[in-house]
Amino acid sequence: MKQIVIKKSVLESNDKIAAMNRTLFNSEHVFTINLLGSPGSGKTSILENIISKISCKYNLAVIEGDLYTAKDAARIARYNTNVVQVNTGGACHLDAPMIYKALPYINTTNLDFLVIENIGNLVCPASYDLGEDMKVVVMSVTEGNDKPLKYPSMFQRSHIVILNKTDMLSLTDFNKEEFYQDIYSLNETIKVFEVSCRDGSGLDQLIDCLMRAIKNKKDV
Repeated sequence: MKQIVIKKSVLESNDKIAAMNRTLFNSEHVFTINLLGSPGSGKTSILENIISKISCKYNLAVIEGDLYTAKDAARIARYNTNVVQVNTGGACHLDAPMIYKALPYINTTNLDFLVIENIGNLVCPASYDLGEDMKVVVMSVTEGNDKPLKYPSMFQRSHIVILNKTDMLSLTDFNKEEFYQDIYSLNETIKVFEVSCRDGSGLDQLIDCLMRAIKNKKDV
């Protein structure tokens, strides 16, 4: 008996759907980010601050990824924002088909900005293209400055890293010099924003950057 082994990229079908998502986002001029980070890094708190500052100028929506609950989506819904909950049932990442199935619940025709908040994980989500314009990864000073070298793929593929909880810097042994050396050794063009959701520092610069990107996408 002869055995034929057919090797096919695990991500091939995902990438096809991601291309479909991207075509839709581009046709409607919707700037889209994939918001990533480990559990407890502060992704949802960052997102709440983004919504509170941007929603008065641009129409935005959120696709909220979670393993089982809708707790983060409930937090976002308090801002009268169009939010769609996607539960993965234990899967450690969102994929492009999940986003494709969620899009009918969002009116992309009048949308300016879409945020996809991914599952808290620094490994699997890095490999999955969702059709986004950019990956934005959140990490906190409480996680240690060695995160980039431990999870290089995430930081190599991201456009922005948000260093969160900087108000707690003095309470940790986080070494910013090593952090920047490691970050730029992996990704020379990545933008870094140091922020604190507690005292608000750095958030205006981050939000200005996002608003410029939204405007540029609308002007294309």
